Amino acid sequence: MGVELKVISTRDNPLIGRREVTFEVEAPSTPSRAEIRQRLAEALNVDVEQVWVRKMLTKTGTHITVGEAHVYEDVEKALEFEPEHIIRRNQPPKEEGEAE
Repeated sequence: MGVELKVISTRDNPLIGRREVTFEVEAPSTPSRAEIRQRLAEALNVDVEQVWVRKMLTKTGTHITVGEAHVYEDVEKALEFEPEHIIRRNQPPKEEGEAE
């Protein structure tokens, strides 16, 4: 059984230039933020740099993770509006031995 991603709802926010997406992932173990970003980008037909995962929560006793993400029209707008901690959380994991 692989990872199944379902987009539950989307809401356009034209003032900021983004879509606010609620999603659900069913997987044997909790997927990484990077994997969810990649899957959302594929599902929404956008570049992975436009997708910012805001929240992920695995339902107790299940293999279902629900979450929220913002999909920006422009990467620069994302860096302007997303808080610093969300930007850090969405960075790819550092390779072993890589300087910070």
